[in-house]
Amino acid sequence: MIKKINFLAVFACLFLQAAQAQMQVRQDWLEYIEAYDEIAVREMERAGIPASIKLAQGLLESNAGKSDLATRANNHFGIKCGNDWQGKTYDKKDDEYDENGKLIESCFRVYKTAEACFVAHSEFLRDPKKTERYGPLFRLEVTDYRRWAQGLKRAGYATSGTYAEKLIEVIETYELHKYDRMTTVDIESPDGVVKSDALRINDVRYVLASPNETLAEIARRTDIALRTLLQYNEGLTDGNQQLSEGAIVYIQPKRNAYRGRQTWHDVRENETMAIISQQYGVKLSKLYKRNRLVEPQEPAPGQRIKLRGGKVKEKDRPALLEDHKKENAPIDPDWIIKETAPNTPPVKENPPLQNKPEKPVTPETVPQNKPTVPPATTVPENKPTTPPTTPTVPQNKPTAKPDPRPIEEDPFGEPAVTPPVKPVPDTTVNAPGTPARPVYHTVQKGDTLWNISQRYNTTVDAIQKLNNMDSINIKLGQQLRVQ
Repeated sequence: MIKKINFLAVFACLFLQAAQAQMQVRQDWLEYIEAYDEIAVREMERAGIPASIKLAQGLLESNAGKSDLATRANNHFGIKCGNDWQGKTYDKKDDEYDENGKLIESCFRVYKTAEACFVAHSEFLRDPKKTERYGPLFRLEVTDYRRWAQGLKRAGYATSGTYAEKLIEVIETYELHKYDRMTTVDIESPDGVVKSDALRINDVRYVLASPNETLAEIARRTDIALRTLLQYNEGLTDGNQQLSEGAIVYIQPKRNAYRGRQTWHDVRENETMAIISQQYGVKLSKLYKRNRLVEPQEPAPGQRIKLRGGKVKEKDRPALLEDHKKENAPIDPDWIIKETAPNTPPVKENPPLQNKPEKPVTPETVPQNKPTVPPATTVPENKPTTPPTTPTVPQNKPTAKPDPRPIEEDPFGEPAVTPPVKPVPDTTVNAPGTPARPVYHTVQKGDTLWNISQRYNTTVDAIQKLNNMDSINIKLGQQLRVQ
């Protein structure tokens, strides 16, 4: 009886210790999720990998950030060196054996930060060399975490035979699937203010302006000096200027070049270099220099602006907006009349008297009866032998003398003897209030709805409404209306 009581006591102690240990593990995992949920969602928007999958893999592979690989190499996903890695390495025994069956050390990549590893994990799965293994995953819905987990297992991401089941269990236990339906804007601090590091473009932090908010007010709520914000946001010059809702305001210095895959930006109507600089998080001065432009020059619509890399060649320098306006300026009807009318003699009228010194025609010299030789430019109606379009020339005037007044060449390429033209308004210029033509974007490799919305200064919801979409999935080559 005593032995039985002792056994029960020991069992109870062991059960209590196991329960306490389980609670400790759960708390550690919750802390890990809270630390990296923003990075996971941001990478989901950028690369198309479900945030739930990324968080679950990080939890399993790094033991919630406490493994040797995570603490010493900032490697949260067990990414090995491979043949292309040129950075620092960390050797650790894992799952490789020599020819004698002895466990040997494997080479793992070392990252500067955990965030860098989260980005590298996305690029590892998106690597074109691994398209056959991981490519089919990117045709799945980002909300379909079960098929993503099964696809990772089939692709051989891990050697465990129950890897997919483990991922699904973690996702459902910690409700990580809720992050698959979020955006970085949705992840807010408890007081309802968006975390300052929740929004990033080109790895530069920014905040969004509220309706009619001024830069001075943003400086107060972010605790950053107004003059500093003016330096970070070159397009803004006045701290009291009211900003439109959703305007981007950087709270860190922008980068010298765009770090994404996109190299060029196609300039749209009414788009300035300052707007492009804000859209991609690239310093305005660097953008001008890279494209061989000088402030305050602006590119014409349809031109291409280089976002990263060396300077454009001189032949690829963008055409300027001011030249575009000159070429497409509407014609002033008054100017046409003023320039062309004085030098355009009217048709079928007698030339001025000074043009005929040999034999001036006056009312006294014209006989009352019909002469046999009609005056110049007079076409008799009863003389069928004379062509109706050619005036009869007097006998003493073999050729018609031109008007001695200098005749300038018509600026529109018409002959100088063209009759006066009635002014016609330029119909190529859109009347005020005319709606702009739709703008479309062709989906390229690496595109997501979120980065497309950022590129065209719109929102994911707006693009979905324009294209009648009920999900955020897009396909390579798909035409999307963005405006």
